[in-house]
Amino acid sequence: MTETDTPTPLIFVTGNKNKVLEVKAILSTTPLEVLDINLPEIQGSVEEITREKCRAAAERIGGPVLVEDSALEMKALGGLPGAYVKAFVDTIGNEGLNKILAAFDDKSADAVCTFGYSPGLGHEPLLFQGRLQGRIVPARGNSSFGWEPIFEVEGETLAEMEVGKKNGLSHRFKALVKFREWFQGAKEAD
Repeated sequence: MTETDTPTPLIFVTGNKNKVLEVKAILSTTPLEVLDINLPEIQGSVEEITREKCRAAAERIGGPVLVEDSALEMKALGGLPGAYVKAFVDTIGNEGLNKILAAFDDKSADAVCTFGYSPGLGHEPLLFQGRLQGRIVPARGNSSFGWEPIFEVEGETLAEMEVGKKNGLSHRFKALVKFREWFQGAKEAD
């Protein structure tokens, strides 16, 4: 293979090294270049936040870009903390999230991952979303992702799961499968 045959890497904008590891594992055949640039985060739904981050990243990069935003939607709380889960974990921790939910019988929740892709300046970002249904439990397991120790699926928290298992069923995996299928189709159409 010559240098001209080398595929152009997909630019993924994130400062989260753990997300990079997951994305690289799931998109194993897609070359990835990671840029850590500070992007403004608006207030809104996870879709609105992802779309705006994608627009801002495409403007800063001046070309195609991939961004991601995650949310944790607790049913009893009407979908809160949603896209603001990082702020909740940073301020009250997983124990605090459990305390907020303690008064409710319904402990079900959705982990939501939304990827935004823009082919470049002036293009409307495309969104690819994955959801994983689970429930909130007292923290178990070790994880570098904030709320994974309290999100249980099939009897294990995401923090307790073996990496390969988690990467094969997570909300991030579900979103990336949708993106990968679209991206490969778009490349083949060129």
